[in-house]
Amino acid sequence: MKNTQELTTKEIPTLIKQLAIPASTGMFFNTMYNVVDTFYAGLISTQAVAALSLSFMLFFMIVALGYGFSSAITALIGNALGKNKHLLASIYAHKGILFIPLIGLLLMLAGFLTSKEVFLLLGAKQNYLQICLDYMYVLLAGIPFFMANFSLNAILVAKGDTKTYRNTLIFGFFANLVLNPLFIYGFLFIPSMGISGIAFATVLIQIINMLYIFKKVLNTKIVHFEKPYYFLPQKKIYKDFLIQGFPSSLNMLTMGIGSLILTYFVATYGYKAVAGYGIGFRVEQIMLLPALGLSTAVLTLVSNNYGAKKYDRVIETIYTALKYGFFLCSFGIVFLYTFGKLIVSQFDKDTEVIAYATGYLAIEVWIFFAFLTLFVCVSTLQGIKKPKMIFYIGLYRQIVAKYLVGFIIVIYLNLEIQYLWIGILIMIYSAAIFAFFYTRKVLKQLHIKVV
Repeated sequence: MKNTQELTTKEIPTLIKQLAIPASTGMFFNTMYNVVDTFYAGLISTQAVAALSLSFMLFFMIVALGYGFSSAITALIGNALGKNKHLLASIYAHKGILFIPLIGLLLMLAGFLTSKEVFLLLGAKQNYLQICLDYMYVLLAGIPFFMANFSLNAILVAKGDTKTYRNTLIFGFFANLVLNPLFIYGFLFIPSMGISGIAFATVLIQIINMLYIFKKVLNTKIVHFEKPYYFLPQKKIYKDFLIQGFPSSLNMLTMGIGSLILTYFVATYGYKAVAGYGIGFRVEQIMLLPALGLSTAVLTLVSNNYGAKKYDRVIETIYTALKYGFFLCSFGIVFLYTFGKLIVSQFDKDTEVIAYATGYLAIEVWIFFAFLTLFVCVSTLQGIKKPKMIFYIGLYRQIVAKYLVGFIIVIYLNLEIQYLWIGILIMIYSAAIFAFFYTRKVLKQLHIKVV
């Protein structure tokens, strides 16, 4: 994006493509990055794949808070830029750079203190438990770098730059292809690290990407060192971050907790079910990438145009994103029904694991439309600075309803695992329908004409 003024003047369909395609491309390589990790874990053992799945759910719960606050910082900077309050946007950017990493340090400590107990609760024992911890402890040490990348990218997204983060994710994917086997098996002076090597490669790549993104942020001139005190914590600005970001971060946190709850119920079917679910989940994420890219575009465009009081463009953004998204979701369903089994069989040759993964995909592909609707609605509420309901929607679909579905189907009725996936499908659609009509209501209350 040449300048942020284009975000409030250029044609919406063109802007959505310019923002969503780089974001989706980057997310594709990020998902493929995780696929590479799963592939190499599969070369170690099926237990290593299960450990990766278990650890990913816990780690996601930790970094989810950073992701939530990142979207809040994007919304605040975008609103300020839309109102032509460039000094305020610059102050938000400076303060935000340190805000999320500081939260990361606290979460890192919490992770070291609780990981073992959480893994035990999820059924990891003996060698399986040790594999989980070997992977998780290295990842935890890298949390501040993950968080720094979230805060830096928030600034770029607010200014319409989704290409920089895309570039870091593409680099990360190719670097991971090289570094994973290097650290897993060792070479020359590099010791053999096993599954810890997968995590070590991830942390190293995050550090390199952080330096690159920071350079790009400095090039925007919104962040500079002319007044170093701009970086220091400030109560009022941090309060703005908390008010805007807490509901979104709690929503992301509920996603992490929800993943752990679901993993807990899946684990009752055995560690092969966990491995199959982990593989199916990662493959599913590939098809959700366009929806995630669209949600990034919606957040950028809604926040800037709402700040500029161009409400007709806010509405056009929402419905254009939904139209594009529904078409892409339809393609994803056809693709996974055609190639799903072939894809999952590349990660584990165990027929039972493959059966669990393909069984998951056969049902959960129909969830794409619901996820798209949720992503667009959440980005819209964040962009118009009305994020409170985001948390309650997340609380319902990720914790309350998910636990009830799991308890009734798995514990009380003792049904086969496919009924668990059907229950989750129905629950997500109920949340998406509510989110859509709630968002329409809020827009009308703001006197924004909704078609």
